[in-house]
Amino acid sequence: MSLLVSQECIACDACREECPTEAIDENDPIYSIDPDRCTECVGYSDEPSCVGVCPVDAIIPDPHNTESSEELQDKYQALRDSEF
Repeated sequence: MSLLVSQECIACDACREECPTEAIDENDPIYSIDPDRCTECVGYSDEPSCVGVCPVDAIIPDPHNTESSEELQDKYQALRDSEF
């Protein structure tokens, strides 16, 4: 599943800098994660980078965008292929 930013977000910008797929955008008042770009860092890292750097634990699983490991891997590959 992709991730989402909860209302606990303090807009510190730490997550956006860490996202390898540029899925995180600055919004007012909190940041948002594009579910079409979020791979939970599959293909880049063992765990979502944004979750590890969030100082207030505001990044959580998005219950409306459930995806299997295979689907996340396919999304990673599609994003990677589109970069070339």
